[in-house]
Formats: sequence, structure tokens, C-alpha cells
Amino acid sequence: MRALIIMLVLAGVSGCTRWSLDHHIDSAYRAYDRGNCETALLELSKAERTSRSRRYLQPEISLLRGQCLERQRLFVDAAQTYHFIISTYPTSEYAFRARARLETLRQLGHVPTEKPLLGSR
Repeated sequence: MRALIIMLVLAGVSGCTRWSLDHHIDSAYRAYDRGNCETALLELSKAERTSRSRRYLQPEISLLRGQCLERQRLFVDAAQTYHFIISTYPTSEYAFRARARLETLRQLGHVPTEKPLLGSR
């Protein structure tokens, strides 16, 4: 009986953590859609703290962070975020999207075309 209770408590705790993480990511997307990047960035920070054991979510969180930075006209910071995604998760869908965002920033003249950014590889 004691083992069953312990297993149920552990299952409940892990489910609550996942629910909390999903809630923060969903809230960040909703805030971004409303144009409220400050709230989106806050929710992304909360999601990052919750997702430390789920590294597969980091590129999604970072991509949305980069898009918020772009919306706030912090183009160099956004570009560095995209470089982070590309160098850390080179085969992910988010690296593909980050490359596209970087190319768009280059074409718009917001980041240098030849000179590499600090911290890029």
C-alpha cells in the first residue's frame, strides 16, 4: 500500500511539472501573439527554469525569445540567440528556422553580412 501511494505521488508531481511547463510556453505564445514581448520573455524564463531536465525544449524556447528580441528591435541580441540555436542544435527544425530568421535580418541590414557576431562559431 505504501509503495502504491509513493508511486502515485511521484506520478502526480511529474505531471504537475509538465503541466506547469506547458502552461508557461503556451502563455508565452499567447503574449507574443498579442504583441506583449515583455510578458512573453517572462514566461519563457519561467519555462526555462522548469524545463532544465527537458533539454529538447530549449531550441523552441530560444527561437521564440529571438523573435521577441526582433520585435523589440534588439536585432544583434536576436541574431546571437539564433546563432546559439544553430550551434547547439544544428539538426533541429528550430536551427533551420533560426537560419531563415538570420538571413532575413541580414537582408534587411540589421546584422552584418560578413563580420561574425560575438559568440558565434
